Amino acid sequence: PTALSQLQKMIADMQSLGLSISNSYSGYRSYQYQSSLYQNYVNSYGQASADTFSARPGYSEHQTGLAFDLIQPNGALLESPNEAQWIAHKYGFIVRYQSGKESITGYMAEPWHVRYIGNEAVNIYQSGLTLEEYLHVEGGDY
Repeated sequence: PTALSQLQKMIADMQSLGLSISNSYSGYRSYQYQSSLYQNYVNSYGQASADTFSARPGYSEHQTGLAFDLIQPNGALLESPNEAQWIAHKYGFIVRYQSGKESITGYMAEPWHVRYIGNEAVNIYQSGLTLEEYLHVEGGDY
């Protein structure tokens, strides 16, 4: 509930600043939904490729209820890293998958994917580190 409340505040503030952001978003995903989504990607692109942009079921941050994909008013994912990056930490979020950090996170850059962290998000943002680097944990593989 806290993450969702903060997301809604962030979106409202982004809109008040004239940023191209929708009230719609992709949030919580059940194991079953993530399994179906992942399998569709595997069928279309192969497992090795799908693993670079879609989490396997049981590994998705969306299954925690703490991750959200931001969407533009036209229905497309938020592509500009600047629109979320500079404001997200003020609401307790980090942009989870940063450009140039793919070998650390294991996923391609996703400027639309924010993860609720809470107060520590400001420190993570200011450090320029990924969540893995900040927490000193290994990432990038299953």
